[in-house]
Amino acid sequence: MGLQFLFMDDNEPCHRTVAAEHLLESEDIERMDWPARSPDLNPIEQVWDFLGRRLAACTLPPVTIRELRLALQDEWATMPQELIDTVILSMGRRCETCLVVRGDHIPY
Repeated sequence: MGLQFLFMDDNEPCHRTVAAEHLLESEDIERMDWPARSPDLNPIEQVWDFLGRRLAACTLPPVTIRELRLALQDEWATMPQELIDTVILSMGRRCETCLVVRGDHIPY
């Protein structure tokens, strides 16, 4: 990723396990400071939501890990650029709203 790479997660407990911490340290990956209770600010959450809805709508949902991986790769490849643009452009508004509600949930 380069020298300026900064890892971002959403402070979920599963991302803060000892094993996760050791992995990041062993790979010399710096983690971004991220406020607690703020998944609304993480743009990847909107992407995961899109992918989850697309998979849920499949007539034959994936059953194996391999099928899931392939289905996610297919959906990722067909994800509209407009979705990504919308998420990026909404970040300023999301941050402002999060400040207004003092870090509580925002309706996105």
